[in-house]
Amino acid sequence: MGGLVSAFGGAGAGSIIGGGLGLLGGVLGGRSAASAGRASADAQLQAAQIAAEEARFRPVGITTRFGQSAFQTDDQGRVIGAGYELSPELRAYQDRLMGLTGMGLTQAEAAPGLYQPLMAAAPGLFGLAQGYLAETPQQAAQQYMARQQELLAPGRERQLAQIQNRLFQTGREGLAVGATGARPSGAAGLGAASPEMEAYYNALAQQEAELAARAQQAGMEQTRFGAGLFGTGAELLRGAYQGQIGALAPFEAYLGQAQTLEGLGQQPLTLGINIGAQGKSTGAADALLTGGVSAAKTLQAANSFNPFATALAMASRNPMLERGVSAAFQPYIGAQQAIRQYGAENVYGYGGEGMAPAALTSFY
Repeated sequence: MGGLVSAFGGAGAGSIIGGGLGLLGGVLGGRSAASAGRASADAQLQAAQIAAEEARFRPVGITTRFGQSAFQTDDQGRVIGAGYELSPELRAYQDRLMGLTGMGLTQAEAAPGLYQPLMAAAPGLFGLAQGYLAETPQQAAQQYMARQQELLAPGRERQLAQIQNRLFQTGREGLAVGATGARPSGAAGLGAASPEMEAYYNALAQQEAELAARAQQAGMEQTRFGAGLFGTGAELLRGAYQGQIGALAPFEAYLGQAQTLEGLGQQPLTLGINIGAQGKSTGAADALLTGGVSAAKTLQAANSFNPFATALAMASRNPMLERGVSAAFQPYIGAQQAIRQYGAENVYGYGGEGMAPAALTSFY
């Protein structure tokens, strides 16, 4: 300590001791703060665990007329499995429906063969329609006119022969009357003929006009008929496809009823889950977590306080301590200065030149 006093003097020794007290107080305060932080973290973790336990999903087992639910939990109470079981009656109904479902599926599988004639007839109708539509309405009208004229030609020839025979027998074969002059447009007028021949040719002209009108109508009807064949073929295909799709209706109906029964059996599971979800208190869990965290923070502030460390820190900043320490070391400083001053003269007769008494030098 003598070296310390000689190096810094009384005032320096007071500052060093005050700094040491401040450093010791800071170390003790840091340890208290770290311990309080760990305790606060542990308390907050415990609060979170309590809140999580409060908010845990806890399903409820339910039994109804149609079935019952079943939940499996582990050793800590967590749900690890869920299921349901249909009632024996419902299970029996479902088994019967599933049998019908297989029969309906077999019928659906046979549908393509049943509707194959419709699908085969459609291409034939398409080809026939193309044949009818290959001709324009005008071409169809001309063919109609030609066919009708061929049908009427034998009758007309016999009628003409009969008229000519009557005229010959009555001696009026060369009679010709009713001729007209040229038309204003320059076209030729009517030729002269007997009244019987005039009536015959007038009837032919009327008949030809009627045939022309019917031929035009027949040409349009042929075009419409060809287009109708395309529509008929398309309807056959549509009917075949719809029939095959409709063949699945029994299968879908039976399967749908089986699913309905399955839904009835699932009701206990759904009810148990809903009741469990409504029973868990999220608000209470949040309140527990918030309260636990607040309490942990409050305790952290209290646990961080170390009165001994605070006292040391306050003492290190107290000027009276520094002055007191300086005053306490002042006599030692004066003695050391005297030794330095008189040690060279060896006034006490101890030792050799420049040597102070051993007892004094060792003390200081």
